[in-house]
Amino acid sequence: MIIDTIENLCRYEALNPLFSQVVAFVGTHDLQALPCGKIELSGDDLFANVVQAAPKGKTEARLETHRQMIDIQIPLTAEETIGYAPLNGLSEAPYDEADDISFYTEPAQQYVTMKPGMFAVFFPEDAHAPAISSDGLRKIIFKVRV
Repeated sequence: MIIDTIENLCRYEALNPLFSQVVAFVGTHDLQALPCGKIELSGDDLFANVVQAAPKGKTEARLETHRQMIDIQIPLTAEETIGYAPLNGLSEAPYDEADDISFYTEPAQQYVTMKPGMFAVFFPEDAHAPAISSDGLRKIIFKVRV
């Protein structure tokens, strides 16, 4: 897991060949003006989802992981708290191959709160419980093939 500010996003380009396209997109688009929905950047290997998340508390947020994709999550309109736990400490969970997601019953072990202007990167070994917010929020999630 990585938590940082958008100004430093370019420092992580070497972690994945597709990260440079995310950096370029973030640097050339007004993320606040993007409509909700899917934005294809490089077919199934790289795309973004702009979502409006409803209010959710820590008890409602479920840990999830993805085997094929890395998440780069950026809150746009409000603070977002995200739960975290390392995958290697969690029980087995069913995997939905079509949606590339597993959900876990265990609670998050730690929480971090991000403000607009920050981002988080979650790799397949990073279980995360996103979109915890008392008022809901708008965010963009880049999905990057491993």
